Amino acid sequence: MKKVIALIVLFTSVFFTSCEDVVDVELDTAPPKLVIEAAINWQKGTMGKQQVVKLTTTTGYFESVIPTVSGATIYIRNSKNVQFNFTEVPKTGRYVCNNFAPEINETYTLTIISGGNTYTASETLKSVAPITHIEQNNEGGFTGKDIEIRAYFNDPADADNFYLYKYVYSNKVTSNFYVDEDKFFQGNEFFSVSDDDELKAGDELEITHFGISKQYYNYMNILVSIAGSNVGGPFQSPPATVKGNIINTTDKANYPLGYFSLSESQTKKFKIE
Repeated sequence: MKKVIALIVLFTSVFFTSCEDVVDVELDTAPPKLVIEAAINWQKGTMGKQQVVKLTTTTGYFESVIPTVSGATIYIRNSKNVQFNFTEVPKTGRYVCNNFAPEINETYTLTIISGGNTYTASETLKSVAPITHIEQNNEGGFTGKDIEIRAYFNDPADADNFYLYKYVYSNKVTSNFYVDEDKFFQGNEFFSVSDDDELKAGDELEITHFGISKQYYNYMNILVSIAGSNVGGPFQSPPATVKGNIINTTDKANYPLGYFSLSESQTKKFKIE
């Protein structure tokens, strides 16, 4: 009997000891890619003069720090060849312009010179329909028991319009993004809708609508479908390789990640009652 007990203790000891072994997982490391966050947003009611472009690189899966890129030359030109220069906040990878001039339906060209490479992209600044009102429905969602928030707007009838919606919730760390086109509601009243089935009285929402181009709509549609609806932001590096509209004119095979977009936007805040 003592021998049996001894064998059981020995087996148990070996089992739990083996569970403590460290398993090293070797992951392939690809060369770093430049990540460009160049979302020019003109918030309704502002001059839109201050704009920011951020440069980082991809890094290893287990790294906790995202490398920033300093020393780049960045500028944007409009169709009249007026140039807007972006100056780096020292050693941050954050480049700021304080005299940008946004104009609806104007075409702009971004140029970034970094690491011996030149990156360019062109895009048109799109308008957004103003948010007319926000409604709370306490019998929404799939169950009919969730609190649902809708932000309404009147879609213009004279053009094909594309939208990006952003919902920030006080009860969540992540934000919710999704895109829409007016194919089925052109010229009519429509709405964006919340995507949180845990909303309760006292929670606060920040709702932003962006007017975007068809090309940016296609890009974001792919990105959101890959990342899921609850992502940190559409201007961060994607979880899979999704090519944007920015081209490396020096070495086309070494393309960057990110997208150059220009949008008029509007933000409204709402508190759940």
